[in-house]
Amino acid sequence: MPKIDNKKFYTSAIELYGTTAKGVNWHSASSQKLRFKILLELLPKDMHPFTLLDAGCGFGDLYHYLQKKKKEPKSYTGVDVLQEMVSIASNNTGCEILLADLSKESIPQTDYVVCSGAMNVLEREEALEFIYHCYTAANKAFIFNILHGDIESETYNYFTTQDIKLIAQELKVEHLHFRDNYLDGDITVGFFK
Repeated sequence: MPKIDNKKFYTSAIELYGTTAKGVNWHSASSQKLRFKILLELLPKDMHPFTLLDAGCGFGDLYHYLQKKKKEPKSYTGVDVLQEMVSIASNNTGCEILLADLSKESIPQTDYVVCSGAMNVLEREEALEFIYHCYTAANKAFIFNILHGDIESETYNYFTTQDIKLIAQELKVEHLHFRDNYLDGDITVGFFK
């Protein structure tokens, strides 16, 4: 079970802030874009030959960021656990958006899987299953950001660098990459095959 009611967590944010960065519970649009920027730095410079799946896509904001940065993949697929997000992202992007709980379900094979913040409100075991499903579906890499540190929170899920190294070891990740110098309490991780 999530630490909090996932549906209520996001539905109440949408009601308060609409389809904005705060509507998916980011602190601000600038922090959301900074996380996207770091994710993109771990992807190939030219994404046109590759497929990309956005796990926990929210409103599809990453898709528009990719367009703005001229890093559109060959195809973009979004996945979200909430039907409301799936509907909004589908309308916002015109792309295929799937309804799935990645802590319980597999996703289609794709070159790259990315995730920005979707694991932050999951229980530890759910986050581990989410990581497993995303890494298994990725032909090239799973790149994600998550809250970083050894903080115990009743709402949010934090991982230490050691936690992430152990997960990578269990998954037999060939190349592990970290970026943790952009926001306090946040880390971006690349699990490359």
